[in-house]
Amino acid sequence: MVRIIEFFFLLLKAVIALLLAGMIVLVFGNVVLRYAFNAGITYSEELSRIFFVWLTFLGAVVAMREHAHLGMDSLLRQLPPLGAKAAVLSGQALMLWATWLMISGSWTQTLINLHVAAPATGISMGMFYGAGIAFGVPAFLIILWDAFAVATGRIDIATAELVRDSEDQLALDDHPVPPLPHPIAKP
Repeated sequence: MVRIIEFFFLLLKAVIALLLAGMIVLVFGNVVLRYAFNAGITYSEELSRIFFVWLTFLGAVVAMREHAHLGMDSLLRQLPPLGAKAAVLSGQALMLWATWLMISGSWTQTLINLHVAAPATGISMGMFYGAGIAFGVPAFLIILWDAFAVATGRIDIATAELVRDSEDQLALDDHPVPPLPHPIAKP
Protein backbone atom coordinates (compact mmCIF):
# COMPACT_ATOMS: atom_id res chain seq x y z
CA MET A 1 0.00 0.00 0.00
CA VAL A 2 2.86 2.34 0.82
CA ARG A 3 4.38 1.76 -2.62
CA ILE A 4 1.08 2.62 -4.30
CA ILE A 5 0.84 5.86 -2.33
CA GLU A 6 4.47 6.74 -3.09
CA PHE A 7 3.87 6.04 -6.79
CA PHE A 8 0.71 8.17 -6.74
CA PHE A 9 2.57 11.15 -5.31
CA LEU A 10 5.47 10.66 -7.71
CA LEU A 11 2.95 10.67 -10.55
CA LEU A 12 1.32 13.76 -9.06
CA LYS A 13 4.67 15.57 -9.02
CA ALA A 14 5.24 14.61 -12.67
CA VAL A 15 1.81 15.98 -13.61
CA ILE A 16 2.62 19.22 -11.76
CA ALA A 17 5.91 19.52 -13.67
CA LEU A 18 4.13 18.92 -16.99
CA LEU A 19 1.48 21.52 -16.15
CA LEU A 20 4.18 24.06 -15.29
CA ALA A 21 6.09 23.29 -18.49
CA GLY A 22 2.90 23.59 -20.54
CA MET A 23 2.06 26.88 -18.89
CA ILE A 24 5.54 28.27 -19.62
CA VAL A 25 5.42 27.18 -23.27
CA LEU A 26 1.93 28.62 -23.80
CA VAL A 27 2.60 31.98 -22.17
CA PHE A 28 6.11 32.47 -23.55
CA GLY A 29 5.07 31.30 -27.01
CA ASN A 30 2.13 33.68 -27.01
CA VAL A 31 4.34 36.61 -25.96
CA VAL A 32 6.84 35.87 -28.71
CA LEU A 33 4.08 35.51 -31.29
CA ARG A 34 2.44 38.79 -30.27
CA TYR A 35 5.63 40.85 -30.29
CA ALA A 36 7.43 39.24 -33.22
CA PHE A 37 4.56 38.41 -35.57
CA ASN A 38 1.66 40.51 -34.29
CA ALA A 39 -0.38 37.33 -33.84
CA GLY A 40 -1.18 35.05 -30.96
CA ILE A 41 -2.69 31.79 -29.86
CA THR A 42 -6.29 32.51 -28.90
CA TYR A 43 -6.62 29.73 -26.36
CA SER A 44 -3.22 30.30 -24.71
CA GLU A 45 -4.43 32.46 -21.81
CA GLU A 46 -7.40 30.28 -21.02
CA LEU A 47 -5.46 27.02 -21.14
CA SER A 48 -2.59 28.42 -19.07
CA ARG A 49 -5.14 29.65 -16.48
CA ILE A 50 -6.63 26.15 -16.23
CA PHE A 51 -3.10 24.69 -15.96
CA PHE A 52 -2.28 27.18 -13.20
CA VAL A 53 -5.39 26.30 -11.18
CA TRP A 54 -4.69 22.58 -11.44
CA LEU A 55 -0.99 23.09 -10.67
CA THR A 56 -1.89 25.06 -7.52
CA PHE A 57 -4.40 22.55 -6.20
CA LEU A 58 -2.27 19.49 -6.96
CA GLY A 59 0.76 21.20 -5.43
CA ALA A 60 -1.28 21.85 -2.30
CA VAL A 61 -1.98 18.12 -2.01
CA VAL A 62 1.74 17.32 -2.22
CA ALA A 63 2.56 20.05 0.32
CA MET A 64 -0.12 18.75 2.66
CA ARG A 65 1.30 15.24 2.58
CA GLU A 66 4.83 16.48 3.25
CA HIS A 67 3.62 18.86 5.99
CA ALA A 68 5.31 21.63 4.04
CA HIS A 69 2.59 24.22 4.60
CA LEU A 70 3.51 27.15 6.81
CA GLY A 71 2.14 27.42 10.31
CA MET A 72 2.85 28.40 13.85
CA ASP A 73 3.13 25.77 16.52
CA SER A 74 4.50 27.93 19.33
CA LEU A 75 1.22 27.57 21.27
CA LEU A 76 1.38 23.78 20.97
CA ARG A 77 4.89 23.77 22.42
CA GLN A 78 3.63 25.66 25.50
CA LEU A 79 0.70 23.34 26.20
CA PRO A 80 0.91 20.15 28.25
CA PRO A 81 0.89 16.96 26.13
CA LEU A 82 -2.82 16.25 26.60
CA GLY A 83 -3.75 19.87 25.81
CA ALA A 84 -1.51 19.88 22.74
CA LYS A 85 -3.12 16.65 21.54
CA ALA A 86 -6.61 18.11 22.05
CA ALA A 87 -5.62 21.30 20.21
CA VAL A 88 -4.19 19.36 17.27
CA LEU A 89 -7.26 17.13 17.05
CA SER A 90 -9.53 20.20 17.21
CA GLY A 91 -7.54 21.77 14.39
CA GLN A 92 -7.72 18.56 12.38
CA ALA A 93 -11.52 18.43 12.89
CA LEU A 94 -11.85 22.03 11.65
CA MET A 95 -9.66 21.24 8.64
CA LEU A 96 -11.78 18.17 7.85
CA TRP A 97 -14.91 20.31 7.96
CA ALA A 98 -13.38 23.02 5.74
CA THR A 99 -12.12 20.39 3.30
CA TRP A 100 -15.56 18.78 3.19
CA LEU A 101 -17.03 22.20 2.34
CA MET A 102 -14.44 22.51 -0.43
CA ILE A 103 -15.31 19.06 -1.84
CA SER A 104 -19.02 19.71 -1.61
CA GLY A 105 -18.82 23.15 -3.24
CA SER A 106 -16.47 21.97 -5.97
CA TRP A 107 -18.71 19.00 -6.74
CA THR A 108 -21.74 21.28 -7.01
CA GLN A 109 -19.90 23.79 -9.23
CA THR A 110 -18.51 20.99 -11.39
CA LEU A 111 -21.98 19.59 -11.99
CA ILE A 112 -23.45 23.03 -12.67
CA ASN A 113 -20.70 23.93 -15.16
CA LEU A 114 -20.26 20.52 -16.76
CA HIS A 115 -22.09 21.60 -19.92
CA VAL A 116 -20.72 25.16 -19.98
CA ALA A 117 -17.95 25.58 -22.54
CA ALA A 118 -15.01 27.89 -21.96
CA PRO A 119 -15.09 30.78 -24.47
CA ALA A 120 -11.77 30.26 -26.28
CA THR A 121 -11.05 26.54 -25.96
CA GLY A 122 -14.51 25.04 -25.64
CA ILE A 123 -13.29 22.88 -22.74
CA SER A 124 -15.97 22.14 -20.17
CA MET A 125 -15.82 24.56 -17.24
CA GLY A 126 -16.46 21.51 -15.07
CA MET A 127 -12.79 20.72 -15.73
CA PHE A 128 -11.87 24.05 -14.13
CA TYR A 129 -13.95 23.45 -11.00
CA GLY A 130 -12.92 19.80 -10.80
CA ALA A 131 -9.55 20.92 -9.47
CA GLY A 132 -11.23 21.52 -6.12
CA ILE A 133 -12.33 17.90 -6.02
CA ALA A 134 -8.86 16.72 -7.06
CA PHE A 135 -7.49 18.66 -4.08
CA GLY A 136 -10.27 17.97 -1.60
CA VAL A 137 -10.47 14.18 -1.69
CA PRO A 138 -6.74 13.44 -1.14
CA ALA A 139 -6.47 16.31 1.36
CA PHE A 140 -9.42 14.94 3.32
CA LEU A 141 -7.79 11.50 3.45
CA ILE A 142 -4.41 12.97 4.50
CA ILE A 143 -5.99 15.01 7.29
CA LEU A 144 -8.06 12.03 8.39
CA TRP A 145 -4.96 9.83 8.52
CA ASP A 146 -3.00 12.47 10.47
CA ALA A 147 -5.87 12.85 12.94
CA PHE A 148 -6.01 9.07 13.38
CA ALA A 149 -2.24 8.94 13.88
CA VAL A 150 -2.35 11.71 16.50
CA ALA A 151 -5.34 10.16 18.29
CA THR A 152 -3.75 6.71 18.47
CA GLY A 153 -0.31 8.00 19.46
CA ARG A 154 1.43 7.06 16.21
CA ILE A 155 2.43 10.73 15.91
CA ASP A 156 3.94 12.19 19.07
CA ILE A 157 2.90 15.83 19.29
CA ALA A 158 5.99 16.76 21.32
CA THR A 159 8.45 15.64 18.63
CA ALA A 160 6.43 15.82 15.40
CA GLU A 161 6.70 18.66 12.95
CA LEU A 162 3.16 19.14 11.71
CA VAL A 163 3.94 22.51 10.09
CA ARG A 164 6.94 24.54 8.95
CA ASP A 165 7.82 27.73 10.80
CA SER A 166 9.21 29.36 7.67
CA GLU A 167 10.18 28.68 4.09
CA ASP A 168 13.83 28.96 5.16
CA GLN A 169 13.34 25.94 7.42
CA LEU A 170 12.02 23.93 4.46
CA ALA A 171 15.13 24.80 2.44
CA LEU A 172 17.41 23.94 5.37
CA ASP A 173 15.70 20.59 5.88
CA ASP A 174 16.40 19.68 2.26
CA HIS A 175 20.01 20.96 2.25
CA PRO A 176 21.49 21.35 5.74
CA VAL A 177 24.16 24.01 6.03
CA PRO A 178 27.06 23.37 8.40
CA PRO A 179 27.32 25.93 11.20
CA LEU A 180 29.71 28.83 10.72
CA PRO A 181 32.69 29.12 13.04
CA HIS A 182 32.34 31.61 15.86
CA PRO A 183 33.80 35.00 14.79
CA ILE A 184 35.77 35.42 18.01
CA ALA A 185 37.22 31.90 18.00
CA LYS A 186 40.98 31.75 17.43
CA PRO A 187 42.30 29.45 14.70
